[in-house]
Amino acid sequence: MKGTKYTTKELLLERAKEAIGIPLKDIDITGRLATGKGAIGTMIEECWFGYTPNSESEPDFPEAGVELKVIPYISGKAGIRAKERLVCNIIDYNEEYKKTFKASSFWHKCQTMLLMVYENIKNQSKGDFMISNALLFSAPDEDLAVIEHDWQIIMDKIRAGRAHEISEGDTMYLAACTKGATAEKSFRTQPFSDIKAKQRAYSLKQSYVSEILRRYVFGIEENEHIIKSVDDLHRTSFEELVINKLKPYYGKSRDQLKAELGIHSTAKNQNELILAGMLGIKGRIANTAEFKKAGIVPKTIHIEPNGAIKESMSFPTFDFIKLSMEDTWEESELYNYLAPTKFLFVIFRKNAAGGSTFAGAQFWNIPAADLDEVKTVWEKTVHIIREGVQLTSTRRGICNNLPKKTDNPVAHVRPHAKDSNDTLPLPDGRRMTKQCFWLNNSYIRKFIKEQ
Repeated sequence: MKGTKYTTKELLLERAKEAIGIPLKDIDITGRLATGKGAIGTMIEECWFGYTPNSESEPDFPEAGVELKVIPYISGKAGIRAKERLVCNIIDYNEEYKKTFKASSFWHKCQTMLLMVYENIKNQSKGDFMISNALLFSAPDEDLAVIEHDWQIIMDKIRAGRAHEISEGDTMYLAACTKGATAEKSFRTQPFSDIKAKQRAYSLKQSYVSEILRRYVFGIEENEHIIKSVDDLHRTSFEELVINKLKPYYGKSRDQLKAELGIHSTAKNQNELILAGMLGIKGRIANTAEFKKAGIVPKTIHIEPNGAIKESMSFPTFDFIKLSMEDTWEESELYNYLAPTKFLFVIFRKNAAGGSTFAGAQFWNIPAADLDEVKTVWEKTVHIIREGVQLTSTRRGICNNLPKKTDNPVAHVRPHAKDSNDTLPLPDGRRMTKQCFWLNNSYIRKFIKEQ
């Protein structure tokens, strides 16, 4: 490919910073902003740096060894967060597994990235957005150890002939996201199986990109660490390190744990306090550096004396109108929450006397095949809301025709509200009790491993 005039990292960063504060419409001399998704990044490449976007195998600025990424962020009540994952290059299943991490296409392309960031402001024209900062980024050693392990997990699935089972939730920071997954032509051959796999690209998870922004762009101090030494991550995975920290507490009652860890609270968050204590954390486990970067969600699972799980797993309440306007499964809020999320199940077994014992912990993410089952529930839900939900009065209250637990082995829809007056508007103007997607309790039970 033809090179660019930006042959050093210093020249690139200097040029990038010159764009700060200029409305994008004043940079866009080609009308690229009107072309749709990805237009801002392409426009910056063409109009600001003066080069045509290159092939995926080389970084954008090959002489400098730098890849350009233009990143939108959102500022709200919850603080700063990246608007989306950072997508890198397509994974060639038939070639990538032959390489080492340092020889991989991901490392070759994205070892050093020039990040140009802008705030995506609701109801504001793209042309009025402005680059607010620019920096060169290379993952620090503690993150790089996790990213390399993530890469190895993806390669292990390819080598096992299971590229079709790859899921974003398999990994921590570096993921393999679907790329053009809705088109039949986007399915690719894999070397150790005749089953075609969805085309996927390396990507840095939205949660990880959010932490890059908070720490390196906005100077927000990184939170408490679970892993105290990067050397630990060179010996084993983060998941194994966490489980090994928890194992000495297996089999102890809740009262024993509270006494041993000096916890006196009887509030609803006492399980969270117990987990933090077992891991040597003072604050919330969900706010630790590693959990925030990986977007890991801790979930307490209660096993009844008869071995069943009483509660299904809920997700955030959805907006009926917003849900009805979602175009594709891969761009839906549910997919972009569930697909990349890794859960830490903290398992307590209840006894007949009313107490409970810490029965174990495990990391879990939804398998690719089961994610397809959730897709069918999402599609049916969107269709029903668009067509008009059927509301029927019964002795038990108002019923609807959204997907029920008996309709699907993996997921369903049901209320998630304070009471019957806690409602949201439907597209047709009626109101209905707030609803959310749930993973069936019987489905989750299949994955729970007690120690």
